[in-house]
Amino acid sequence: MDILFYNWQHTLQPFGVDQVAAEKAFNRLVAAYSTPGRYYHTLKHIDHVLGTIEILQGYTNNLAAVQLAAWFHDVVYDTQAQDNEQKSADYAFELLSNLGIPESTITTVTRLILNTKDHQAAMDDYDSQVLLDADLAILATNLVQYPEYAHAIRQEYGWVAEADYITGRRQVLEQFLQRSRIYFTPLMSEFAERSARGNIQEEIQSLASGCGF
Repeated sequence: MDILFYNWQHTLQPFGVDQVAAEKAFNRLVAAYSTPGRYYHTLKHIDHVLGTIEILQGYTNNLAAVQLAAWFHDVVYDTQAQDNEQKSADYAFELLSNLGIPESTITTVTRLILNTKDHQAAMDDYDSQVLLDADLAILATNLVQYPEYAHAIRQEYGWVAEADYITGRRQVLEQFLQRSRIYFTPLMSEFAERSARGNIQEEIQSLASGCGF
């Protein structure tokens, strides 16, 4: 938590945000990411995304906006809703406006958040590419972390019947496999693409067998 707070302060530092206001905003984010029903979309996920952005920061045009978008991209998360990204963008707009962040930066942040809905980015939209690659970095993790991720996602959809979940989850995973590439940045394409596809195929097979990971 201390590291996350440091990262939050460091991201806000160039904007001259009041320390008390920054801490209040951080506490709001912590509360939002700690709500019941979250098993994967927690502060641990945000920490992982921020860590990946740090690795990929050389590809960004506006690093601060990408980092801020990472903080807010899942701040509203309801597995029974279809407008989480829009609500998260609205949340970011309100909170960042209150902190006095420049309008141009907030506009970029909200655009980046909205792009996480379909995980698609234009060829020249490097900031979106970095955020999306960081958000999906979990797909390329090891044989311990990936099953933990898949299990946590299942827990978040605990209200869905097993057969319906298997059908829906397979559709989502197969859509990733049908893409020409999952990752946009050269680094992730080279070092993570193959692992992600292997993990996804393994999860699809486990879903088909009904045995899970």
